[in-house]
Amino acid sequence: MAPPTPPGRLPQHVAHFVRLLRAAGLPVGPGHTIAAVRALAAIDVTAKRQFFWALHGTLVARREHRHIFDTAFRLFWRDPHGADEALAALLSRSQIPHEKPASRAPARLAPEDDSASRPGVEPVRETVREIPLRMAFSPTEVLRSKDFEEITAAEVLQAREVIRSLRLDLRPVLTRRHEPDPRGRFIDLRRTLRTSVRTGGCPLPLQRKSTRTRRPAIVALCDISGSMESYSRVLLHFFHTLTNAADQVHTFVFGTRLTNITRLLRDRDVDRALDRIGHSVRDWYGGTRIGASLEAFNLHWSRRLLAQGAVVLLVTDGLDREGGEGIRAQARRLRKSCRSLVWLNPLLRYRGFAPKAAGIRALLPEVDEHRPVHNLESLAQLAEVLGGRVGGRCSYRGGPDI
Repeated sequence: MAPPTPPGRLPQHVAHFVRLLRAAGLPVGPGHTIAAVRALAAIDVTAKRQFFWALHGTLVARREHRHIFDTAFRLFWRDPHGADEALAALLSRSQIPHEKPASRAPARLAPEDDSASRPGVEPVRETVREIPLRMAFSPTEVLRSKDFEEITAAEVLQAREVIRSLRLDLRPVLTRRHEPDPRGRFIDLRRTLRTSVRTGGCPLPLQRKSTRTRRPAIVALCDISGSMESYSRVLLHFFHTLTNAADQVHTFVFGTRLTNITRLLRDRDVDRALDRIGHSVRDWYGGTRIGASLEAFNLHWSRRLLAQGAVVLLVTDGLDREGGEGIRAQARRLRKSCRSLVWLNPLLRYRGFAPKAAGIRALLPEVDEHRPVHNLESLAQLAEVLGGRVGGRCSYRGGPDI
């Protein structure tokens, strides 16, 4: 009895998808195509999660191939007929050097039509289709203003070097404690009496003190849902640099749940740190539960991390799958517990930005700062603002349309 096969043209699309993966460098062949078709016949192909993991389980054999498969899956199954465009965009995001000459390309990437090598056969002229690929290396000046959603894998490496040069120097804040200071504003009675014992009280040298200052702690809450994929991968580099440059920096990521990644980011090797984070966090690029994540932070972490007036950086686009349920109450509680709540929103780059989503409307009145975070220039402005002042409510202001 022959094994069941999926209905319609799905087997043909699977075969095209396998060819796309093979052209992108994955070691897959006809046997993998047959296994993938049989796996799809055993599941409900209308369930996206089952469909994804059925193909993943049959076509991915090594850990380093997961990123290529994930990118190819999103590109191809959005339009199965656009395999050429998907392959071009996939190669622009991969680690394949772009300066490799065309003559050294693998044979499997060459055109199937070999009429040019046949004697007496006139080669067919092909129409060149211009596809907007993101394959060029940008100079630093252009890269600073380039949206994180548009940068390539090679430009991420350049952006990492620029991020290392950023200095998030927070303005020191006053504490309740004092320290000895010969020009201090206050008289230290305890030290004055202790010193007077040596001289019998004559003369009586006055000892002075001043208020001790310290830099506030930074707590980052970064959204890693599907809508934030292009931004979270670069912002994690920023938080890695920040964590290793300052003492009191605590970083959390959230999608459907809250995860503390502070210890993982303390690894000096950014690639090893991000690889460990990728294996520890289970809700990458899925849905977003902002209210539940803020509630988890307020319940388990706020008292121990925000007791000394920390600055909270909330990185999210405000798009919540639960319709904004619980966001306002938890954001208000978070705002009362910290020195300043700064909302970093990539959607603010649009000139026509308006708070239409329920999550955005619930979150907006409860923050002190609402700033864009979509390129390196916005990160530099964030560093300047936090270094000069913290606090002061601002309304949303859209950026240029891109």
